[in-house]
This record gives sequence, structure tokens and C-alpha cells, in this order.
Amino acid sequence: MAPAVPSAMERPHFIGIGGAGMSGIAKILAQRGAKVAGSDAKDSATAQSLRALGVTVHIGHAAAHLADDASCVVVSSAIRADNPELARATELSIPVVHRSDALASLMTGLRAIAVAGTHGKTTTTSMLAVALTELGLDPSYAIGGDLEGPGTNARHGAGEIFVAEADESDRSFQKYDPEVAIVLNVELDHHANYASMDEIYDSFETFVGKVVPGGTLVISADQPGAVELTSRIRDLSTLKVVTYGASESADVRVHKVTPRGLTSEVTVLLGGRFLTFTVSVPGSHYAHNAVAALAAGVALGLPAHNLASAIGTYTGVKRRLQLKGEAAGVQVIDSYAHHPTEMTADLEAMRGASASDARLLVVFQPHLFSRTQELSTEMGQALALADASVVLDIYPAREDPIPGVTSALIIDAARAAGAEVTAVHDKAAVPDVVAGMAKPGDLVLTMGAGDVTDLGPLILDRLAGS
Repeated sequence: MAPAVPSAMERPHFIGIGGAGMSGIAKILAQRGAKVAGSDAKDSATAQSLRALGVTVHIGHAAAHLADDASCVVVSSAIRADNPELARATELSIPVVHRSDALASLMTGLRAIAVAGTHGKTTTTSMLAVALTELGLDPSYAIGGDLEGPGTNARHGAGEIFVAEADESDRSFQKYDPEVAIVLNVELDHHANYASMDEIYDSFETFVGKVVPGGTLVISADQPGAVELTSRIRDLSTLKVVTYGASESADVRVHKVTPRGLTSEVTVLLGGRFLTFTVSVPGSHYAHNAVAALAAGVALGLPAHNLASAIGTYTGVKRRLQLKGEAAGVQVIDSYAHHPTEMTADLEAMRGASASDARLLVVFQPHLFSRTQELSTEMGQALALADASVVLDIYPAREDPIPGVTSALIIDAARAAGAEVTAVHDKAAVPDVVAGMAKPGDLVLTMGAGDVTDLGPLILDRLAGS
């Protein structure tokens, strides 16, 4: 078993501790007994949950926030070199540890499952965490979103399994040595870090090559990039490859996905036998995520039938087609989708789960200038699947503006694809705009990886008062 706390992380300081990945590691370390501190740009529910675990959370970034006796400073790729706490760490000769190295140290000595791929990581990791917990295996997990049930993104468990969301965006997933690796898909994204598909494939090959000897790769048999990656790593003799999907050649074949409102019934052919189970989120995309989770659990030696039933207890992740509420006969649902493939999958899922006469209205906030520059046409085409859309300005996150790159690129592409689109530059005006569009029976989807999620409750309040 892993030590309670890696020696270098007994008194860690996290810069940007409120982030999804950073907060998860901080929570696990605190639960293991470390004296954890950190800072974030603003207060949040995440910061409050960390404080409840005994973590010291400073608001704002200042050199004085870093304790002189900190054993290390943990950073993500989003932390800039001129951060005052990072500069102070250099002055004090305190070791600086990347988030991925910190997570890797927590997995040492445990049976790790690392979930990678451009879309679906959080959902698949969450399904595994919930299922393994339901089976009494008490796993540890670190996820990029909060589970609906326990309401947290990370936990230190007493069991021997650690399930981790493995981020390919900055190549940090190459730091892990999992017993089972899942690759859901391989697509060109994260344009600030990857210039071509060849760079993406090289990065995923490195990740797969880190699977421990005798370990397993679970990979899609349907997604073209995943199929190409499979062909590239077939010579890894120490690796067992298990494919899943609707393809006739898949080792775990998705035989049928039957929509049941906001859930799905999934039938797979596994080991020559059919197995049917329920997935609590709608759409084929999420059904395939569940099958990937099933295949990974079986690779660890868990009985398929028990695992499938346990996956059925998963109730969702915040921001992954999360129902925020209903007012005036209008349902408001939140989606984290920000890449065209994700956008299309969620829009198709909601179309399939709604009544035939229901209209689908989208409030979309583009995420990152670099992504918009490369994928604005595809984003616009995805929005054409909605009956009408509101498009906000680009959420910059960690990036500086790129000249000429605005949400107008997406709006033009959407209109060219036949979409009805309204540009709204003032986020505060969105609830009024949506209330003027929505009718009883409609579905409103707030969509994007930025702060568009904050609009759901405001839209509901406006609808309720209209």
C-alpha cells in the first residue's frame, strides 16, 4: 500500500487550489494527514469544502501566503511564471512540483486506472469511482468534476485501487504508471500545446507505454483516432489491448443503446454473453463511456455482472448534462461541452431524450481563443443542431486574446449552417434574452467550460418571475 503522505508533500502549498485538478489532490493529501495550504483567485464552494478538511485557503495571490516551512509548492500548467507565490518559492528554494507529479506520487503502490481522451474523461472516471465504491472496494479517486452523490471530486479510500482522470492537454498524463489505461478518443485539441495530430499520437503512445508490464489498455474500436493509436501500439508485447464499441470487431461490443428519457439501457456482448444495464445519463456518448468503465473493471478482475449493476448506481457529474431545474415549463440543463465533438454529442443526446415537439435552446460560451481559432467552423456547425442559440464572448481562462479571434467566427459559421443565433456580449443580459425566447416544453442548455454555468439559476429565476 502507498504511504499515508509522500515525504515531500507533508506541508504542500497549492497555487490555484480551487481548480478541479488541484483541489482533488489537495483533498486527498488532507485526508491522508498532510498540512495543506494554498491560494486561489476567488472564494468558492470548492474553497469552503477544502477548509472543512482543515486546509488553509488564501484568497488572492501574494508572496506572504506561502509559509516559509512549506515542503513544496504545487502548480498546474495554468500558473504563470510571474506569480508572486511562485517567485517566493524560488527565493526560499522550496521545491516546485507539477500537479501531475503530485498526483502520480499519490498513486504509488496502488492499482491505478488512468482515464484519458479528448472527451468523456470526467464521466468515465466518475462511473468507475461510483461503481467501485458501490462494490465495497473503497477506492481513492481524483476527478475533474464533482460527483452528484458524494458531491466531491476526490477521496482517499482504504482500498487498493486509485482511479484518476489523466489529462492529455499538457502531456501531464505521461507521468502515470497505471495498471489499466483507458483511451476514449484521440482528437486534435489543446491547440496551444499540440501543433498536429502526429504530436497527439506521439503523446498518447508515450502514455500507453507507461502502462505497467502485464497491464491493459481499454480503447475505443469506433473512434478513428483511437483506432489509429491501436495500430501504432500493437507491438507492445507487455500490453493487453481490449477494444470496445459498436464495431463488429470490438472485444466488448455495444450491441444496443435504448433511450429511456434521461437514462439509457445498454446491452453489450462480453465474453460471448449479452449483458444489459442502465446508464443514468442520456445519449450514446455516455453509454459508451459506461462500457469503457465496465471493460476497465473487468480488466482488474471484477465480475462483469456485479460491475454493470454498480455502474447503474451512478447518478451523474455536475456540469455533465446536469438538470439545474424547471420553471414556467422550461427545463434548464448544464453542459460542460466546449469542443465540437462534445457539443454535438450532448445536443444529440438531449434531442433524443426530449419530446418530439420540444425546442432545444443553447446558451454557448466559447472556451479559449486558441480553440476558437482552430475550431470555430465546427462549433458553429454543432450549434446548428439546436433550434436557437445565444453565443457569448470567449472565456479566456489562461490565455491572452488573439487578434481577430472572437465569438463572431462561431456565429458566422453557425448562421452559414442554417442556425438561428443571437450574439450577447453582456452575460448579465442572458436571462432576459432566454426568457424572451423560451416557451413551455422547451429545453435550455447552458454550454461551455467557463462561467456560463453560473447562468442556469439566474435563467430559472427569470423564467419563474416572468
